[in-house]
Amino acid sequence: MEPLSSYIILSAAMLGIGIYGLTSKRSAIRLLFSVELIVNAANINFVAFARYSNPPILSGWNVVFYSIAAAAMEATMGLALILVAFRLNGTIDIRKLNRLRG
Repeated sequence: MEPLSSYIILSAAMLGIGIYGLTSKRSAIRLLFSVELIVNAANINFVAFARYSNPPILSGWNVVFYSIAAAAMEATMGLALILVAFRLNGTIDIRKLNRLRG
């Protein structure tokens, strides 16, 4: 069995990559993937702490199941918005998406 620190290091690396992607990339799809990396980093922490707690608790697993469902809904809505933005503007560069203002 791997130590808890391995999971924390993995989730910290995923969090760092996700934050880097949010701050430096301009493609809407890359931003969406970066948000997914951050959510999955949190899920890894929930599962690791639920597994290594004494006695093992199931609330961490429950949070992860709801989080995965919410991330799936967020991904479908995000991709739908990206498709609409591409159809209207011909690009998915977030700096050039100015026609979507209300």
